[in-house]
Amino acid sequence: MKRSIPLLGAALCTALLTACATAPSGRGQMLLYSDAQMNQLGSASFDRLKSEGSIASEPRREAYVRCVVNALVAQLPDQWRKTAWEVQVFKDDSANAFALPGGKVGVNTGMFSVAANADQLAAVLGHEIGHVVFRHSNERVSTAAMTEAGLGMVNAYVGARATAQTSSAVMSALGLGAQVGVLLPFSRKHESEADVFGQRLMAQAGFDPAQAVALWQNMSKQSSASRPLPWLSTHPDPSQRIARLQAQVATLATVSARAREQGLRPNCALRR
Repeated sequence: MKRSIPLLGAALCTALLTACATAPSGRGQMLLYSDAQMNQLGSASFDRLKSEGSIASEPRREAYVRCVVNALVAQLPDQWRKTAWEVQVFKDDSANAFALPGGKVGVNTGMFSVAANADQLAAVLGHEIGHVVFRHSNERVSTAAMTEAGLGMVNAYVGARATAQTSSAVMSALGLGAQVGVLLPFSRKHESEADVFGQRLMAQAGFDPAQAVALWQNMSKQSSASRPLPWLSTHPDPSQRIARLQAQVATLATVSARAREQGLRPNCALRR
């Protein structure tokens, strides 16, 4: 046991020295896991959610979500375009959506009452895809591994040998709660990065970037009046978030117009 402590310390030091990465925004990241490991973790978590959650058997809505996802993914770098993105609609009244490593996208039925059109749904999904492209889950899992569950956390979870505590730690690190309808917030930094990336991505795909503002205005109306102060919340304050998105609309409207001139006109709608 005494010999294992120095060995574990050496392993942690080696992991830290090889974990330096750079986010698309240019900031440094600590990523302990490879994309392949995270993709496996995302797939395992998605399978678990599908087995434990209430899957909505609504082919029209799935096709609608898939249309928006496909339009957005087509504008991603090659690595992400080659990913086999999977879409699942969950029967849950909460207005939530998420994307996991490995290209797993989940949307709750409650989101359709907030995202009033395909452009607003693109704002939601562009934001969630941004979390994947920025490897935010890897950052969170890496932090959790260093502070809570140890470097064997991912292998234990994927290998179905995880304890309830390990499973909870992994799901929390991915931004997921015990239930599909419960999403745990990423950090303010992560949320802001996903906002900026997602709004530009939707514009590049030919969606209207102004609808990102409309979406968060809808979300704000539905949220509780007793919201924490901005500096006490892990999510950006709605008014600050909306102002930041609004400030980019004019620039991104040009990007969207150029995309449409090039033939990118997403025809995504709920078919009857």
